Amino acid sequence: MWLCTTGNRTGERLVVVNSADNATPELQDTNLTLAIARLFETPNSNGAILDTSFHCADCQAITSLITFNAGAFLGRIGDRLGSHTRLWLVLGTFIQTLFTMAAAICIWQSGSLSIANDRGDPSWTNVLSFVALGFMSAGLGLQRIMGKRLNTQFTTTMVLTTAWVELVRTDPKLFVHERVKTRDHKLIAALSFFVGAFVSRAMLAEIGASGALGVATGVRVLVSLSWLFVPAKVVKERKK
Repeated sequence: MWLCTTGNRTGERLVVVNSADNATPELQDTNLTLAIARLFETPNSNGAILDTSFHCADCQAITSLITFNAGAFLGRIGDRLGSHTRLWLVLGTFIQTLFTMAAAICIWQSGSLSIANDRGDPSWTNVLSFVALGFMSAGLGLQRIMGKRLNTQFTTTMVLTTAWVELVRTDPKLFVHERVKTRDHKLIAALSFFVGAFVSRAMLAEIGASGALGVATGVRVLVSLSWLFVPAKVVKERKK
């Protein structure tokens, strides 16, 4: 259940951030690289004004990148407890739940708009909205490392383009007319990502970012509890 809903929840939270700030937490390293590159620009023959300022989008990028990596670092706890143990799967997902709940409360109290009026003018610009962005990014970072450690075909814990490339370029059974787990699971993950994005955008327009994150928090609680009922992997004994 967790693996199948990961794509849905990933799409949901990315839509919330992108609608307000036109930003994607796991791609902020590109935004920061562009911000640094602007410092080395030279005036061209067209008379363009040299821009060395640190824009609001750059502040959001560095906030998101730092908290994303901090959340991913929490995944090291799983290495101590065992990345495949039931204890860590429940605990790690519950920590993500707390991050999502904190983000919902912060964005609710911030009073910021859920959808930016213009894609070049982000609506999350005050302190509480930055804190909400940080909590969301930390939750995504932790989700990424947990998904990577589980090493499944549900690859929407990574960037969706990565899942697409793995599907169309590396799966040798892409066009086989029968059930193939490696291919079918990738397709399910990609589909759930889009479903989550569409549902989140619909909720965003009706109940706002805080409401959408509240729904995501509830889903995470259910997923945390569902790990208690997932059957353990059967380990085959080696023949001597």
